[in-house]
Amino acid sequence: MDQFWEPEGDGVQVLTEEVGAAASDERRCGHRSDTGQNQMRAIICHRYGPPEVALRAEDVEKPAPGDGEVLIRVRAAAVNPLDWHLIKGRPYGFRLLTGLTRPSEKRPGRDVAGLVEAVGRNVAQFKPGDEVFGVGRGTFAEYVCAQPAKLALKPATVTFAQAASAPIAGITALQALRDTGRLQAGERVLINGAAGGVGMFAVQLAKSMGAEVTGVCSTRNAEMVRRLGADRVIDYTKEDFTRLDARYDLMLDSIRNHSLTATRRVLTRHGRLIVIGVPTGRWFVSFLGGLVKPLLVAPFVSQTLTFLVGKIRHGDLALLGDMMASGKVTPIVDRREGLGAVPQAIREVATRHARGKIVIVV
Repeated sequence: MDQFWEPEGDGVQVLTEEVGAAASDERRCGHRSDTGQNQMRAIICHRYGPPEVALRAEDVEKPAPGDGEVLIRVRAAAVNPLDWHLIKGRPYGFRLLTGLTRPSEKRPGRDVAGLVEAVGRNVAQFKPGDEVFGVGRGTFAEYVCAQPAKLALKPATVTFAQAASAPIAGITALQALRDTGRLQAGERVLINGAAGGVGMFAVQLAKSMGAEVTGVCSTRNAEMVRRLGADRVIDYTKEDFTRLDARYDLMLDSIRNHSLTATRRVLTRHGRLIVIGVPTGRWFVSFLGGLVKPLLVAPFVSQTLTFLVGKIRHGDLALLGDMMASGKVTPIVDRREGLGAVPQAIREVATRHARGKIVIVV
């Protein structure tokens, strides 16, 4: 079942098929009713490989916050393409950072929204009971620790699932348009991947900044992208945007399914291209090539070509929270699943065909 627009209220609903008795439901959700007080349920990655092989739901020790940390009772955690790359260990160049033969970090998941359970003695920004959202490590779990600088208060009118959708994707889109792209009112923007996690935020943020927005997506997502505010939608199953006559002042490319030469063709003489996301491919050479090529070409052309990695900052999280509360930005939740559905959710997000975000509810 697909859920395009988040319902009102703070209730969290798992949109999975009802099957069998309670025991089978617990297995699907990765939950056990006899977990002890100092134990929690979490998704653990023991090896590189396909998510359904590499990941298991297990009982592990509940974390305790350090002096400068916040312990969060997780209510929702969003799935990102980064989770796929870390679990698969691809491109292989990733393994220089994440472990050559086995993943050094065994707890996947970054985006989170939930309730503050406890705070370290040096934390003054938050207190137990606060509803927060942001980024932690190992958020596909019942509890997670996070740094206060990577959290913000969740507005009361924003659901946990909405808030969990926002941190990585929303901040990447915000920093791409505002900081790197320096988008100005009246400029023409093309967003390749407008129905994805970053794309859905980019369409709405660009419109709020006064731009004329064109979104590229599939037929099934065209209406959704229009509802997000796009002035024009290009269906990539019918048209190749690199072969059309339109030119753009700024392009945000999260799909990277065209050559750099073809992509530059759609930009104005002084247009800006911002590339986001990990390059596809298995090998280190292709990994580096995808990152470095725009940087090597940039000095020799009048256009600006940039590869962007978003930085999680409290101020930007708070700004996204305000924009969600005011209705300027509405995250799209494709669906909600339990912990046991994490492997399939990660595989689906890796195809980059999800509508908005898949959210894990705990």
